[in-house]
Order: sequence, then structure tokens, then C-alpha cells
Amino acid sequence: MLQLGIGAVQPMRQTSFRVIRIRTRPGRRSQGWLFAGPHILPVALGRSGIRAAKREGDGGTPAGIFHPVRLWWRADRLPRPRTLLPLRRISPDDAWCEDPSDRRYNRAFRKSASEPGDRLRRIDALYDAIIEIDHNTRPRVAGLGSAVFIHVARKGFAPTAGCVALKRSDLLALLPSLTLKTRIDIHY
Repeated sequence: MLQLGIGAVQPMRQTSFRVIRIRTRPGRRSQGWLFAGPHILPVALGRSGIRAAKREGDGGTPAGIFHPVRLWWRADRLPRPRTLLPLRRISPDDAWCEDPSDRRYNRAFRKSASEPGDRLRRIDALYDAIIEIDHNTRPRVAGLGSAVFIHVARKGFAPTAGCVALKRSDLLALLPSLTLKTRIDIHY
């Protein structure tokens, strides 16, 4: 049985997924599909689509095989999500370094009011739940892309800056079936 979307926030009927696949939607490079067992979920991709040679700021979603690292979540907006992933609450000073010249590049850090960086605690709901993936981590190479997450999509699945984004209900339903061993296969 194939499903398009999940609807209500119900866990998927699967203990865990060995692999989830993300593919471009034909004719719409900034949208795609996430295949998880029998489920097919719509996703938003980077404005440049899926790119084999990801660069910082290119708007591309990186092609490759990745793994989840942890789930970040807004405890002030969501109850503790059901997940097998390591879990971290997003605090007001959590940020992600996107500056290739900074030693903290492509890492989380505590941000003072005067420091640049992508704040993880946003006014909109896009980062209410974030799956951090291991893109450009071993080794971290300056300029090859940072802050590539799986997170909540904008209305109408508008393009991301390079992340994969799902409806909030679909993301929450997917969480209980992801483990650190789940492969995230992103290709055209």
C-alpha cells in the first residue's frame, strides 16, 4: 500500500527504516519525493535542486548517502518527539556556523547577540524539528556546504536553501522510524 502524505501525526508502521530515498520531482527541481518503506512523502529541496558538487550558498541539496546525527526540537512548541535518535532541545542561543573561514564551520555553537550564523530558534516554524545529517562532517571542508538539515517545509513546499523539508505532520510521523543507522540516499 502506497501513501502520499501521512495526514494526522501517526507513527509509520515500521520499526525502523534501513534507508530513505529522496528524489527530484520530474519537472520541478526544487521539489521531490521521500520514499520510506511503502510511504511516499512530498518534500521541498534547495532552489537549485539536487547537486553532486555542493558549494556553500549555491542553493543546492547535496547528492549522496548520509545518516542522521541527532534531532533538534523546540520544546516550547512541541512535546518531546518520539524518536530513536539522540535528542537536543533548541535553546535561544543555539546557532549553526555557515562561515567557511570560521573554525566552527558546519557545527552548532552558542551565539551571542553580535555573532553571525543561522539561528536554530526561529520565529517561523521551519526549525521546530530539525534532523541534523552528516553532510560535510568527516572531514569538514570549508565551502562545501553547511547547515543541511531535514526540517519543516514552508507553505506550498517553497524551495529551501539546500535542505530537505517535509510537512510538519509527515516529519513527526517519520521520526520514530529513523535510527543512527538509517541511510539517507539523496539523488536526482
